[in-house]
Amino acid sequence: MQTLAPSSALWRLLTLLLMLAAPSLMAQASCPEGKVLGWDQATCCWPGQNVGPFGCTGPPTSCPVGLVITGEGCDRPDSAAAARNAYNPALLDPSKATETAPDEFTVRFKTTQGDILIDVTRAWAPNGADRFYNLVRIGFYNQVAFFRVVSGFMAQVGIHGDPKVSAVWRESVIQDDPVVESNLPGYVTYAMAGPNTRTTQLFFNFADNHRLDRDGFSPFGRVRDMAVLENLYDGYGEGAPRGRGPNQLYIQDRGNSYLKTEFPDLDWILEATIEPAAKPAAADPAPADPAPAQAAPAKTPEATPAGD
Repeated sequence: MQTLAPSSALWRLLTLLLMLAAPSLMAQASCPEGKVLGWDQATCCWPGQNVGPFGCTGPPTSCPVGLVITGEGCDRPDSAAAARNAYNPALLDPSKATETAPDEFTVRFKTTQGDILIDVTRAWAPNGADRFYNLVRIGFYNQVAFFRVVSGFMAQVGIHGDPKVSAVWRESVIQDDPVVESNLPGYVTYAMAGPNTRTTQLFFNFADNHRLDRDGFSPFGRVRDMAVLENLYDGYGEGAPRGRGPNQLYIQDRGNSYLKTEFPDLDWILEATIEPAAKPAAADPAPADPAPAQAAPAKTPEATPAGD
């Protein structure tokens, strides 16, 4: 009896089924300690995670000893993922940072060179002031480097040290404001790459840069004292590729680890806070009405001695 060889189409189908089954068989035997197979019987995830089209998603329900639960799985306590547990939720979701700023407010940048006070006037650039107010409020500028300091021109800051944070904010642009104030020494504006591209990066003007006005750079605040700004380290100069300073693409991709490793002399914002609003001075109390003069007591008639 003659045996029929399988057709080429059937053979390809069988081969494909074997290829699809192979990862499942391998996964069952090679899940790292602490992980379990997902519903597809092919993907190893931490307990409680879901298997999605791009792998395991969501926080786990438990982790092995020595690891902590994060939004992305289990990781070391000193990892970037673990640090995100303490973030303000708006750092990873710009839609949660949309409060309207006060008409006037002051921000304190505590830096490696000392404190910088920035007085903001919302009427100068409402969209820019609102964005700045929210970024400070959620802690965006904490541990962020002055990565571009060009003597006689400006200092630039505002790429977050965590690439996951900088990635979401890089896409969160705000609409332009009309230019009301000029880019004079001490005025603060946003970096931009064309109309309606402002995000989180700031320019601190060292000099009279009024030529930026016609390009739409709209100041929203002013530094009280230039002394600290003028002491920022400027030895790296212009950023790469035009200069020897940090490359912005690498900052976005690698975060603070890139800056601290390759540019150790940079200055940093250690913490940014909104100063408490000054309480209005108490008015002097009105002088009390003078007490009415008291009438002199009536004279009592002296007793007349009785007659003898």
